Amino acid sequence: MTSLYEQIADDISTNIMNGLYRPGERLPGVRQLAQARGVSIATVMAAYRNLENRTLVEARDRSGFYVCGHSQKRLPEPAVAAFTPAPAPVTGQELVAAMARAASAPATIQLGAAVPDSSFVPMRQLQASMATMARHHGLEAMTYQFPPGLAELRRQIARRMVNRGCVVSADDVVITNGCQEALIIALQATTSPGDLVALESPAYYGLLQVLESLQLKALEIPVHPSTGLSLEALELALSRWPIKACVVVPNFNNPLGFCMPDEHKQRLVDLLNQHEVALIEDDVYGDLGYHRERPKSCKGMLRAGMADRIYYCSSFSKTLAPGLRIGWLSAPTSQRARVEHLKYVQNMGVNSLAQRVVADFLENGGYDRHLRQLTSALALATSRMASAIQQYFPAGTRVSRPEGGYVLWLELPEGVDAIRLTQQALQRGISIAPGPLFSASGRFGNCIRLSCACRWNPALEQGLQTLASLIEVQMNEASH
Repeated sequence: MTSLYEQIADDISTNIMNGLYRPGERLPGVRQLAQARGVSIATVMAAYRNLENRTLVEARDRSGFYVCGHSQKRLPEPAVAAFTPAPAPVTGQELVAAMARAASAPATIQLGAAVPDSSFVPMRQLQASMATMARHHGLEAMTYQFPPGLAELRRQIARRMVNRGCVVSADDVVITNGCQEALIIALQATTSPGDLVALESPAYYGLLQVLESLQLKALEIPVHPSTGLSLEALELALSRWPIKACVVVPNFNNPLGFCMPDEHKQRLVDLLNQHEVALIEDDVYGDLGYHRERPKSCKGMLRAGMADRIYYCSSFSKTLAPGLRIGWLSAPTSQRARVEHLKYVQNMGVNSLAQRVVADFLENGGYDRHLRQLTSALALATSRMASAIQQYFPAGTRVSRPEGGYVLWLELPEGVDAIRLTQQALQRGISIAPGPLFSASGRFGNCIRLSCACRWNPALEQGLQTLASLIEVQMNEASH
């Protein structure tokens, strides 16, 4: 459990990283901060000493504590990948399963899979809701819940989608086993084996696994680490290739963490509509922004008179609990019957009790209260991880600057082999995700993704130092 002084130190660190306090500026006085936080002077002093150890602040004799001059020298963002417009079949994704097996040991430091640690799950509230639903609904909560899914849950989701700029009815929502199944169904509804799908590069490796299983070809479109998909490159690809669908993660993208500006979303929707190409929107991280205003969805960018070709996919796996496996798909109205049929063929339905628990959590306001706490915790966890990377990792490292979610994308210095690094790290009990998994063509050989939604403790910090040491060893080998 994080101590009180560490919580205060983390809050100040986040404010420094976000530019609230700039290099050379004086921080609040010890007595002032103690009074504001309702703690002892000793606790505040311990917090400042912690920040001194992180080289974020410095004490000046008889003057107080100041932000160090180098604190805002943030590591540069990853470079934009080159655009090579050539479709490629997706292969080699069996490495994901092998990594998952190797990283499943309890003692492993889990930085590879984008799965929140149990400390981020509202377990007490979910357990109470589960007990209530089982007691009130009895056998009804244990029977099949056929597509499209529990009516009350679909109604709650449709209401929430208004905040995303979407006007959909409960009838437009199909409940799925997580967002992954929603993506599978959307691709089945819009493509056939051998078809070409445009996607971001780097792309979430779970999507690449889906493409491989459906025998689809991928066309990788480069992304900017701050604004997302290159619309110019996509427009060029659309003019050259018979693309059937385009898959994007516009809000707090995995793995780069950017939020696509609204004007870019509008241009994307207009461009795909002009070429009559389906847009599959993965908005699984959309509720996890570090700022209070929830970003709009691409589906909310449809103009009057436009044909609706947007398949909106999301889930509660990243925000509530991964094991609930409650996701959903909102497809064009004209495709509703086909989508429901595809869902039924997949596996008939989704866990009935889990659907009732999530519906109850949404209706009683528990979800919104939880989100407020969760997004603050994730912002702090991501800032803390970025700060440690800046402190421990070698010069030449580049790191993403996410606006939400809980993953960091690192571009390591030339000469570092991410696959080899992953294997070396696993031997030392550390799980990471190597960059080539995020590309159909095996790009990003010197990149890794780290999950930040983990419990911070000395073992984790030591794990990051070990990872940095392994990187430096590879760099030294490459230079000789």
